[in-house]
Amino acid sequence: MPDTARRTAWLQLHFCVLLWGFTAILGKLISLPALPLVWWRMLLVAAVLLVLPRALRGVRAMPARLRWSYAGIGALVALHWLTFYAAIKLSNASVAATCIALGTVFTAFVEPWLTGKRLSKREVALGIAVMPGVALVAGGVPDGMLIGIAVGTVSALFVALFSSLNKRLVAHADPLSVTAVEMAAGVATLTLVAPLSALLSPAFGGDPFALPNAHDAFYLVLLAMACTLVPFVLVLFALRHLSAFATQLSVNLEPVYTIVLAALLLGEQRELTPQFYLGVAIILAAVLIFPLLSRGPRKAQTEPAADAPSRPVSTDPS
Repeated sequence: MPDTARRTAWLQLHFCVLLWGFTAILGKLISLPALPLVWWRMLLVAAVLLVLPRALRGVRAMPARLRWSYAGIGALVALHWLTFYAAIKLSNASVAATCIALGTVFTAFVEPWLTGKRLSKREVALGIAVMPGVALVAGGVPDGMLIGIAVGTVSALFVALFSSLNKRLVAHADPLSVTAVEMAAGVATLTLVAPLSALLSPAFGGDPFALPNAHDAFYLVLLAMACTLVPFVLVLFALRHLSAFATQLSVNLEPVYTIVLAALLLGEQRELTPQFYLGVAIILAAVLIFPLLSRGPRKAQTEPAADAPSRPVSTDPS
């Protein structure tokens, strides 16, 4: 029975990662600029969560200071999604997903800074190892997509920031309630920055209060429900039976799924060169090998799922 439960949990987790892989595809299909796209996504998720009695009770029970802490993390999540979808608009889904893989590298340096732990030599080596891949990726895209790589890299930095902060606070409140607060805070943040975002680029700006057309509304509901809420619930169940190592390794496969889906559904391989894909291979190899190098002798195999990465709490960094 335990083996069956673990197998089911593993399949659930990979299904969630596959759903997360669709987030970049949907971002490309939705015609809205990044800000209204993210505004509607976060609003839909927050609205659904805040009508659930469990989530609402948890929000009310939070100390004010903790609620404000989660709200601050929600603002970082909003900025991550804003820059992620802007990167998609400025380049394509494959490029944006590749940049997000750099989040693991940034976390290696950001987490010690935020938590006070010692900088790991292995993590520094990871940062050095991906540099050739980044150079190949930048040289393997049309010049017009370079700004998308820059914005996508900023988005990966936001991933490192909010993931590290979420790890510090993950055990202090119910995950559904935490997500509700972060999504609501994200909506408020985007409402405040809307006037400024339009000055950066048409890929960023847009009126968040404008109603999307039927085409965009359909994909927005898919994005919010199928790529956010559904994987969130499934991950909560899966984490009861999986180690942090298995979770981290599986989640790192998201860019792989996105790039394959982008080639199959959008034909993006025609926009990119073999040099780009070689760079992607180097980056993903480093990111996927990193958990193996960091794994303890036997401890990681039995590590409680509660210590898993904070992705379920942040409802997908991409």
